Amino acid sequence: MNKYSKRREALLYHAKPTPGKIKIVPTKKYATQRDLSLAYSPGVAEPCLEIAKDVNNVYKYTAKGNLVAVISNGTAVLGLGDIGPEASKPVMEGKALLFKIFADIDVFDIEVDTKDVDKFIETVKNIAPTFGGINLEDIKAPESFEIERRLVEELNIPVMHDDQHGTAIISSAALLNALELAKKKTTEVKIVVSGAGSAALACANLYILLGVKPENIVMFDKDGVLSPERTDLSDLQRRYTHGKQGTTLADAMVGADVFLGLSAGNILTPEMLLSMAKNPIVFAMANPIPEIDYDLAVATRKDIIMATGRSDHPNQVNNVLGFPYIFRGALDVRATKINEEMKMAAVHALAELAKEPVPEQVNIAYGETRLNFGKDYIIPKPFDPRLIAVVAPAVAKAAMNSGVALHPITDWSKYEEELLERLGSDNKMVRLLSNRAKTDPKRVVFAEADHLDVLKAAQIAYEEGIAKPILLGNKELILELKEELGFEADVPIFDPKTKEEDQRRMQYADTYWKSRQRRGISLLDAQKWMRERNYFAAMMVNEGDADAMVSGYSRSYPSTVKPLMQLIGKAPGITLIATTNMMMTNRGPMFLSDTAINPNPTADELAKIALMTAKTVRMFGMEPVIAMVSFSNFGSSSYESATKVREAVAYLHKYYPDLIVDGEIQTDFALNQEMLEKKFPFSKLAGKKVNTLVFPNLEAANINYKLLKELYKVDSVGPIMLGMEKAVHIFQLGASVEEMVNMVAVAVVDAQEKEKRKKATTK
Repeated sequence: MNKYSKRREALLYHAKPTPGKIKIVPTKKYATQRDLSLAYSPGVAEPCLEIAKDVNNVYKYTAKGNLVAVISNGTAVLGLGDIGPEASKPVMEGKALLFKIFADIDVFDIEVDTKDVDKFIETVKNIAPTFGGINLEDIKAPESFEIERRLVEELNIPVMHDDQHGTAIISSAALLNALELAKKKTTEVKIVVSGAGSAALACANLYILLGVKPENIVMFDKDGVLSPERTDLSDLQRRYTHGKQGTTLADAMVGADVFLGLSAGNILTPEMLLSMAKNPIVFAMANPIPEIDYDLAVATRKDIIMATGRSDHPNQVNNVLGFPYIFRGALDVRATKINEEMKMAAVHALAELAKEPVPEQVNIAYGETRLNFGKDYIIPKPFDPRLIAVVAPAVAKAAMNSGVALHPITDWSKYEEELLERLGSDNKMVRLLSNRAKTDPKRVVFAEADHLDVLKAAQIAYEEGIAKPILLGNKELILELKEELGFEADVPIFDPKTKEEDQRRMQYADTYWKSRQRRGISLLDAQKWMRERNYFAAMMVNEGDADAMVSGYSRSYPSTVKPLMQLIGKAPGITLIATTNMMMTNRGPMFLSDTAINPNPTADELAKIALMTAKTVRMFGMEPVIAMVSFSNFGSSSYESATKVREAVAYLHKYYPDLIVDGEIQTDFALNQEMLEKKFPFSKLAGKKVNTLVFPNLEAANINYKLLKELYKVDSVGPIMLGMEKAVHIFQLGASVEEMVNMVAVAVVDAQEKEKRKKATTK
């Protein structure tokens, strides 16, 4: 994508369909006059009076306890510098989004129009009663240090400048584990720091708390080494004037154990790296270009332990590993501040988590057979679902132990359950899916690439590294649309109807005819069908010229699926094709089957649909908990549709006893654990969180998934094809670009899985 196109896409993302990235959503009923009279006058007076009696009741009756202010004056925004408070607002909204999706914390972003330290502090203090915590963001040093110090002292709610402490906390966890692997002691290591801004100083301060000796830290800024002779340094920088005047970075690197880079790209040379001590630790965290290229570094030193700020290399030092969960823990015990004990608790929690066995969901997301503690895994991955239940409790306990918690937690098991429940409201599964596809992108045929939205989806899949697109359709039109979109990549384009593809088309037709000649298909028929894009695309996948295909944007589902059934067919041992939709609900991903293929499956077919769906759920790193739903509960009706569900469950219980499945059961009982345990404690679903619903017929499944999608704006991935021999998937008619990109990721992951199974069976 050219620079203009990227700029346009970024602007459109922020402008459409609604300006900005966050909004306020009511948490109480407001449908009736009674609701409104309770929400506002006269009912609202009662909580006001209770708070007036005891100010702590504000946490009981308002959103203060889960509300953080992300506050900036726009003086140090990303790499853009002093661009002003209004221009910083998109970044602050982005930070608000991260707070919400990773820790379910609500945020108001506040942009303050002053560079005066006293005025800024006064403003924050005046609005502090609104919030449970304050996250300072993108404020330039050294003012940021003074602002944070005074606010921590003068307010009784948690305050943290994440630009400083976030990087410090994550890199400290990485340092602890890297030193353990390198068999080095914190009290003995020599550290060279490139950069002397707020983040670098915060890192050095925290490293000292870990045991590093201040005199073993040599720090550089853009003007050279920090030495006692320098007269241009802040008081905070003077703590690190241990370098000798005239010392260069190359000089300091000789024999160094650790390099911490928070400065500029490509300033660390291979020669400097070679001069470091045995088992060097390099944290090159300049973004987007690290102080030394990752591949160059690992090629230069085989014994290196390296981390960067980038997601495309191992050991990403990413602030999102810290700030959401630190504030989560602080808010939940109503801490009056975020102190050093709480920061260190987060450090040790992150370091220890990296040594624990990694959930299959995380292995799948990162395309690993098994992530293990070692040189390439010294800190947890940002998508690790355990983070909230590990870091937040550690921070909360530290707050309690250090005497700053006003609302101590007593039931830690219950608290951890509540934390995990908070993860159900976002779309982590989509990010996991996309991330896994990127680990091994496959060749995907876009059978309708001469439609603008389809081509846009192909462009995004290409630029995000999700897939290697093959474009089918009118070549002249595709080229015009590519130019319009700024899609400059040289990707294959095929037009099945042109003479240019005569040879390939005839070859495909001959193969197709030979496979269907005893089923009423003539060679002429085969040649005619190969001019149709879905037949041509299916044959590309069949013949190994592509790994997967997607289609269906402009045609009905039945007309799109027909050529796939004729040419691709079922996987070995499979007698039934079905579909499932993954719905991103507020309780987490839910799989609904069969949403597109089988109108009225038999009991035997329902059992097969459940088994195929279970296999797909596991492909996404989840353990299936399946409710076979009906209008009936466990034999309460002898009606045919209820009976067949009951028979399917009996079959599954007999032949697949380890599968968590039960029914027939009504949907409300399946989804309401309290109701289920009270009424049907004997059920295999009792005490379990259902994540899969298998419906008795197509009508029920299709209506339900579309109802969820449109009425509640639940994101949907699917219908995902189950039981096909190849990775072929169908868009819903008129699918959005986002939905198509998600389906492309599904197709890629499906192709990866099929490739793995094929390799396993041929060994």
